[in-house]
Amino acid sequence: MAEAVPLSRIAAEFGTPVYVYSSAAVRAAYQRFAAAFGQRPLQICYAVKANSNIGLLSLLAGLGAGFDIVSGGELHRVLRAGGDADKIIFSGVGKEDWEISMALEAGIACFNMESPSELARIQRLAKAAGKVAPVAVRVNPDIDPGTHPYTATGRRDHKFGVSPDQALQLYKEAAASPHVKVVGLGCHLGSQITQTAPYLEALAQLLALADQLAAKGIRLEHLDLGGGMGIRYKDEPAFELEALAEAVNTALEGRRETLILEPGRSLVAEAGLLLTRVNTLKKSGSHSFAVVDAAMNDLIRPALYGAWQETLPVQERAGDTAAYDLVGPICETGDFLAKSRELCLEEGDLIAIMSAGAYGFAMASNYNTRPRPPEVLVAGSATHQLRRRETLEDLVALESLPPSSA
Repeated sequence: MAEAVPLSRIAAEFGTPVYVYSSAAVRAAYQRFAAAFGQRPLQICYAVKANSNIGLLSLLAGLGAGFDIVSGGELHRVLRAGGDADKIIFSGVGKEDWEISMALEAGIACFNMESPSELARIQRLAKAAGKVAPVAVRVNPDIDPGTHPYTATGRRDHKFGVSPDQALQLYKEAAASPHVKVVGLGCHLGSQITQTAPYLEALAQLLALADQLAAKGIRLEHLDLGGGMGIRYKDEPAFELEALAEAVNTALEGRRETLILEPGRSLVAEAGLLLTRVNTLKKSGSHSFAVVDAAMNDLIRPALYGAWQETLPVQERAGDTAAYDLVGPICETGDFLAKSRELCLEEGDLIAIMSAGAYGFAMASNYNTRPRPPEVLVAGSATHQLRRRETLEDLVALESLPPSSA
């Protein structure tokens, strides 16, 4: 079931593969974050990259969320979804001129600057637009968050942010500029972080730097601790959000800055699943394969990160199980969704791949010219198709044949 709707009904109505999201689960995850910090001034800015469907963005905006974006495309999505521009934080190391100009025109809350070059670019574009750009510096705290190396973002040798020493120089330049206004200070450690200690270590660095800035007459409106709080896919320790909130509130006691958090995965991952159907069962040597109609183009996390996601049969069967590798039809040996799962299956069975609400559809592609699946939101006993399944014509709509003389 997805809330009060049988998954078999969703498969019959929308086909497979299909992403299915629970409205109630998104609301519950958001409200847990909002409640954990009590009366502390807090703005939750959902990390749009986790799942950028405008239907989910609209749901989160209605709950009071702001948004952490990393591209002009994400800005367009948030505005289309009804998000408040003055709750948008624009991060990322490679903001282009058109993206900065678009964000200035929209009136976003803050640019998280990540280089001296970016400060110069923002000043130039703000001056040309006759605007004052709100800015913060993203500091790289050189902290190992204990996550996958591809999703860690806060080490000295990573492309993100600047060193604390370099940050002080950037703040000095920004404070002297008539075209920018210093509003905050931030950092980001990575994604799928399961321990609270890295956040507290980063917060201590932010507070020390904020105090140095205050001594120079630069007072901040917010401190951005980033996101990346992890979930339990398998046997990871549960992230202790309430313990983090208690420690953060203690560290910030008596301070005036608003706390900004940028969770993405932890708000939507467990609210979603990928529903797929078994097409073929086969054996090859000692291996049993369940060839399903979803593939690595639909969910790339297992192939890209070696990620583990729970696989559950929609209808339990009685009988002998086998250790199946769940694989897709793509022409790659790396096209797998799960390995060595003890399941009792028959061809035609439905399988739910759990915790797929984050970095599922958002990272999907059309590899092997495969249409991307639909996305369906469930609210109680009702379903709403947030995005239809792509057609073959959709896949070639932006292409053209060269003239015969080419």
